[in-house]
Amino acid sequence: MMTGQKKRLMSEINVTPFVDVMLVLLIIFMVTAPMMTSGMKVDVPQTTHERMDIDPKGLVVSVNASRKVMINDYQLDASELAERLPNILESMKAEEVYLKADRTLPYGFVMSVMASIREAGVEKIGMVTEPGDSNRQER
Repeated sequence: MMTGQKKRLMSEINVTPFVDVMLVLLIIFMVTAPMMTSGMKVDVPQTTHERMDIDPKGLVVSVNASRKVMINDYQLDASELAERLPNILESMKAEEVYLKADRTLPYGFVMSVMASIREAGVEKIGMVTEPGDSNRQER
């Protein structure tokens, strides 16, 4: 027997399961994100200079020992570099390009890649090296 009281439906949303699912997804993405970075191995030359600040908006052009060219994570042929680089620079709003070339590449090939970057309208090109042992000098 009801004494005149009406049963109401609960209209509040329980956010606890939502928060639990979001936290699990956050943990999954935090664990898997470092594994998703791709790139190519470039054995850059070692020098004895001091570390410089790099512009985070700068674009990194990498060239490995087999002469494969990558712009950040995008691979293309060296012949396409001068043609495609202006559009990439414009879309990323980058003003500086950092060239990361393998130490075993011939000097002429590195200079041709650098010339292609210049053809694209880049005025600031940085060469990426690794800090080396100051006592040892390679020749």
